[in-house]
Amino acid sequence: MAHIKLKNEELPGIIGLMHYRPETAEPLNQLAETLLRGPSTLTPGEREIIASSVSWWNDCHFCHTSHGAAAAAHHGGDLNLIDEIKAGLPDRDLSPKLRALLAIAKHVQQGGKKVTGTDIAAAREAGATDLEIHDTVLIAAAFCMYNRYVDGLGTWRPEPKEAYKEVGEMLAFKGYLEAVPA
Repeated sequence: MAHIKLKNEELPGIIGLMHYRPETAEPLNQLAETLLRGPSTLTPGEREIIASSVSWWNDCHFCHTSHGAAAAAHHGGDLNLIDEIKAGLPDRDLSPKLRALLAIAKHVQQGGKKVTGTDIAAAREAGATDLEIHDTVLIAAAFCMYNRYVDGLGTWRPEPKEAYKEVGEMLAFKGYLEAVPA
């Protein structure tokens, strides 16, 4: 049960919070839509991996698993990707660029000042553009906020990754604007 009385106690994680306060849900979903599905040279699946990774590092089960499920939807639907993200994706065939961007995201999650010139140089050396570096930092920072929002209000969440398949597919294929409550 959340720390506050929600309009619909049966809705998990950020979904219940968005229904509680739709006027804040709209800009939060617009930001997620822009960051994770808007024009970019990073694929939506890559951006969902960044979001899910940051959420895992922040110990936010709901966000990690829902965005891991969205990443899985973009990469063929295998929900085992959620567990691979937890393990740091050691066996996943990721580009050196995405690995360098994930290192930047990890440092943002630890604290913005943890990002170093060496991190940026490594990402550039791996082929990352300034826009990709910018967007990675913003995705990581935004997900720190989303994670704290979800967990700071004590929302409930389903445990099994299979419970997130439908929401992951909805986010991947319909987007975040579909998630704004009516």
